[in-house]
Amino acid sequence: MSKKVFIRTFGCQMNEYDSDKMRDVLNAAEGYELTQDVEEADLVLFNTCSVREKAAEKVFSDLGRVKHLKKKGVLIGVGGCVASQEGAAIIERAPFVDLVFGPQTLHRLPQMIEQRQSQRRAQVDISFPEIEKFDHLPPARVEGASAFVSIMEGCSKYCTYCVVPYTRGEEVSRPFEDVLTEVAGLADQGVKEVTLLGQNVNAYRGTMGGTAEIADFALLLEYVADIPGIERIRYTTSHPNEFTQRLIDVYAKVPQLVNHLHLPVQHGSDRILMGMKRGYTVLEYKSTIRKLRAVRPDISLSTDFIVGFPGETEDDFAKLMKLVDDVGFDASFSFIYSPRPGTPAASLEDDTPHEVKLKRLQTLQARLEENVAAISQKRVGTVQRILVEGPSRKDPNELMGRTECNRIVNFPAPARLIGQMVDVTITSALPHSLRGEVVQREGVLAS
Repeated sequence: MSKKVFIRTFGCQMNEYDSDKMRDVLNAAEGYELTQDVEEADLVLFNTCSVREKAAEKVFSDLGRVKHLKKKGVLIGVGGCVASQEGAAIIERAPFVDLVFGPQTLHRLPQMIEQRQSQRRAQVDISFPEIEKFDHLPPARVEGASAFVSIMEGCSKYCTYCVVPYTRGEEVSRPFEDVLTEVAGLADQGVKEVTLLGQNVNAYRGTMGGTAEIADFALLLEYVADIPGIERIRYTTSHPNEFTQRLIDVYAKVPQLVNHLHLPVQHGSDRILMGMKRGYTVLEYKSTIRKLRAVRPDISLSTDFIVGFPGETEDDFAKLMKLVDDVGFDASFSFIYSPRPGTPAASLEDDTPHEVKLKRLQTLQARLEENVAAISQKRVGTVQRILVEGPSRKDPNELMGRTECNRIVNFPAPARLIGQMVDVTITSALPHSLRGEVVQREGVLAS
């Protein structure tokens, strides 16, 4: 009987990708099979995120819920960014934990498990061995028509509020050919859509075939688009400073690049952006959007906002709201600023009451929801190309998929369309999704 691993994932798409790789590594080396039932697991792993406040406390709370499994000899591990940040302190506070590993050392899990069992003591490895982990990962296994592909690790921007450079290390790009090989392998398994991942994905600079030449992100996108079977390309997360004219030009000539961009701006006040060390002004951000819309007039835009950064005034917040109206975002991830230990911003004086920050966040989110509703309503009556992902969460007798602009669409259709591209007429707009009907074409809905 095969051993089973339970993996709980927190945070971004990078963590989702890493969790898939944990599964693949453990299956290839130890024969572990994934389970959704923690009670039947032989190994329990938490892949953690440290972006939000109290992330470490949440980890220890989750660990407490599985402590009883130690009586059955279950191994317990903590990976991800909280593991990188806390290290051996996790073992000190929760001595029943067996493994602590960072995002760059997940490929060493089989060896860490072996050492834990032979040495009878907890194993901690939160080092940053450059790009080594990708050299030790088995070929990707996927189910479905979409897949993540990590093209780089880490971030070298050192925004004053952000912990990522300290938990995932400096930017390191995967070799150009390695990325293309992984994408081609996914296409051979039926993948039609890939999402290229990186903390600062458009800063990609990959070596080419052992030469001195370096491939930038724009070139990588062009080559990925040439791989047979790949019909859609997404990427996240990008940085405004790396949004070059070459990258904008790719939108004009690569139709596989979806009509959607997530470009975090974080704030609408130049003063706050300077305090965050973002490296651009509001005018420069808007200039990038203007150039992009010149080649893709209908592109949908999403972003990130941080409200209540230390020193934020009513005037700063008003400028943020103006940016929302000026750009017209399709979606946004918006949060109240929370200080992360070890970051420069954590030592800044913060004299804005939490109640004021909360009110500003509510005002921002209400405006964003109004904009999103108006944009969604404009899509009613249009025909959208949908990649069918699976049964609808709202009604298992229906299907759901995503438009190019990353909006969920629910519609009645036979299950055999899962994994296929279909055209859907949008019939109504809901707060967080769309409804539609498959365009009737010969053979599309035939049973």
